[in-house]
Amino acid sequence: MNYDIVIRGGLVIDGSGRPGEIADVAVRDGQIAALGRSVPTGSARTIDAAGLVVAPGFIDIKTHSDFTLPINPKAESKVRQGVTTEIVGHCGFSVAPILPGKRQLVQDYLSASAPWLPFRETTFREYLDSFPPTSVNAGMLVGHHTLRLNVMGMDARSPSATELEEMTALLEEGLAAGALGLSSGLFTPPSSYADRAEMIALCNVLKRRNGGYFTHLRDESNNVIEAVEEAIDIARTCGVHVEIVHLKCSGLDNWGKAAQILAMIEAARQEGLAVDCDAYPYAAGSNPLKNLLPQWVQSGGLEAMLTRLALPESRERIRAEIDRDGLNNWGRIPSWDCVQISISPHLPQYAGETFGKLAAVRGQDPIDVVCDYLVEDKGATRVLITSIAEEDICEIVRSPSALVGSDGNCVAAYGVTSQGMPHPRFYGTFPRILGHYVHEQHLLPLEQAVHKMTGATAAALRLRDRGLIREGCRADIAIFDPSDFKDRATYAAPHQYPTGNRTMVMVNGVVVVEDAKHTGATPGVVLRRAGDGSVVWSALWSPWPDLVRPPTSSLPAAPSDMKARTAGTGPAEGINPTAARSRPWHLRRGRRAWPRRPRGPRRC
Repeated sequence: MNYDIVIRGGLVIDGSGRPGEIADVAVRDGQIAALGRSVPTGSARTIDAAGLVVAPGFIDIKTHSDFTLPINPKAESKVRQGVTTEIVGHCGFSVAPILPGKRQLVQDYLSASAPWLPFRETTFREYLDSFPPTSVNAGMLVGHHTLRLNVMGMDARSPSATELEEMTALLEEGLAAGALGLSSGLFTPPSSYADRAEMIALCNVLKRRNGGYFTHLRDESNNVIEAVEEAIDIARTCGVHVEIVHLKCSGLDNWGKAAQILAMIEAARQEGLAVDCDAYPYAAGSNPLKNLLPQWVQSGGLEAMLTRLALPESRERIRAEIDRDGLNNWGRIPSWDCVQISISPHLPQYAGETFGKLAAVRGQDPIDVVCDYLVEDKGATRVLITSIAEEDICEIVRSPSALVGSDGNCVAAYGVTSQGMPHPRFYGTFPRILGHYVHEQHLLPLEQAVHKMTGATAAALRLRDRGLIREGCRADIAIFDPSDFKDRATYAAPHQYPTGNRTMVMVNGVVVVEDAKHTGATPGVVLRRAGDGSVVWSALWSPWPDLVRPPTSSLPAAPSDMKARTAGTGPAEGINPTAARSRPWHLRRGRRAWPRRPRGPRRC
């Protein structure tokens, strides 16, 4: 039997949770072709893995790399951690769809999260079809913030029946194109303006489409228990899989609640509900600075916010509400020394400084400094917030059912994405679990940690052929020295790759990292959810008939030049002027809105 690559003599931890065994792994045509003690090599390239772990490539279930992959396709900070797949478009933030005339609104809204990314008007299908080659696989979500921005802007109200129908149609179009599901960020405007009825209506679409619901809870601090109950209610009411992303108990008043929340999630599972959670192993989180302020501050959009922040009466109200309740979504923190500037596009010289230090240097009240800074930085500031107890981190890390997600972007130690002081989780989440919590703290066994990063995550996402070292699965493989695979990134010096000179990573059977150095290869693929709910790469995906789509009058015309679209040169010229419709096509009486499920290939 001829193989392309044979990995010889490594400790194979297959992602199922079972202890590892010494074995060979053979790869052919991008798939795992054979496993065994003495796989014949023939003319295949041989990789000596003696003393190393051979595991499935890590699946980062919670990332924002859609903001950076198009400009950093080599994805160094992730793939050098062993990450081979990223799920993007989280927290309600997605860069598609963008309707005509809405590009600047979405770009301004995401300025603190995607300051370097070019935005364009696009349907979700065009976005997926034109996504550039990258070093990791990527699965995309439709963001609830983005839906609301397209249809309602920053209006602080419930949608009308027509507006809800328009959001539903945009979600339907994204799911029909292969989006894995819907993400929400109910902690901040405009998603925070959504009530239960709105979320139930959108999640009922997910149920029909076999999509998943990925939620940044409505509150991760003072009302975190109630917010978890709200997420579980969605699973119970709509019958959809719910992923509670970057689970945390933020703020001094909420430390110690992780065990209670994990018990709530386990009780929901015992009830038969599909509920999962993930977390990153750090005491600090990250967010746009504007999101730390009371939600009314952002009402009306960017310009209205900047005008409001300059008013003394607004600052007094902000000060009083933060004194009473703590930071929005983050709760009470010891001081403003716990808030560090991460990315500041218009004031880059302050990256790494804390607002406590700036207030002391300027001799001003911290609230005044924060408001002045947001105005000067045009609302685009991103910060790190230290607000999570180590005891809660350990509780979640040791839980066999809590998955691992970095909540980070793929960046690099060079080029445009090397700017600022990003969260160290961008570079260190997975080796921190393996190096610190497994190897040093012995908080959980290695095979359980690998399972939480691979097989368990693949099951939650319904990835059809990834997450396991098993014949027939795609050859996404991470090879590392378990005694020398540790995070080096810190809050003071975040742009550092993990230790381990023998680290090797394959994506779809292609070596992307060899001896801890990037090869330059970009074999990653776009993953799409099929009609049966499973997730496959685009070459195996059967596109749904174009039965479900937003009104054609509100969408850009399809590009006439496929090469230009693939190159990402910008939005299509012109808008389809054909008759506007009072109701989306798929909602008209007598039409079949849900096409039959295509049959997919055998699971690995």
